[in-house]
Amino acid sequence: SFIDSTNNYAMQLIDANKALHGMTITALSQTAGKGQRGNQWADTPGDSLLMSIIINPIQEIQEQFSFNASVAVAIANVLQNLSTGWNVQIKWPNDIIVNDKKAGGILIENTLRGSKWTHCVIGLGLNVNQEAMPADLPHATSLTMESGKKYQLSQLRDSIHAAVMDAANFPLKPESAMNSYNQLLFKREQLQRFSGPAGYREVRIKGVHSDGQLEIANPDGTTDFYFHGQYEWCW
Repeated sequence: SFIDSTNNYAMQLIDANKALHGMTITALSQTAGKGQRGNQWADTPGDSLLMSIIINPIQEIQEQFSFNASVAVAIANVLQNLSTGWNVQIKWPNDIIVNDKKAGGILIENTLRGSKWTHCVIGLGLNVNQEAMPADLPHATSLTMESGKKYQLSQLRDSIHAAVMDAANFPLKPESAMNSYNQLLFKREQLQRFSGPAGYREVRIKGVHSDGQLEIANPDGTTDFYFHGQYEWCW
């Protein structure tokens, strides 16, 4: 069906106390798909996998990002298993990269009641069967563009759902989750440009910590930590 966003629909179910652990919402298209920091996620009807999974987390509230990391790794592993010829990585914090181009994005929204972490909505937008990308998205790709094959969205949805449920029901310790995430980190130990309030900076990406901060090395050898949204990634 056509809805504004699968994450919004999931949040409405939570607000109405109709949400169940593992419940999945999928859509053929979204009229207002959401990306990180309020960006819009555009899709082609029927070519993208658009889904949100509702989770009742069993971890403590301070483990939000390490759970986020384990979910990203679970999804990346499903995609990596589709083709040995692909290099599937995670761009900090939540983009899915296939062969150095963005194939999808994960948007995780949490519900807190008091100090309890009650619900987690894991939204995924994945370019699957598109045969081309708009000219203004030179760094985007799809699974079909990388393989020449078409994929059954329902099969892919079921594989990703199973992997995410494993990550939710058998959570890794934060250290293990972050180790797995950092092994897949896009541009790790490479120079990368960011833009921020003081202009452009070229720094070396070192890794991501369990609070979600990106550790970088400056040209002078000093270390800094970036919060998501503080600096923009420059392709």
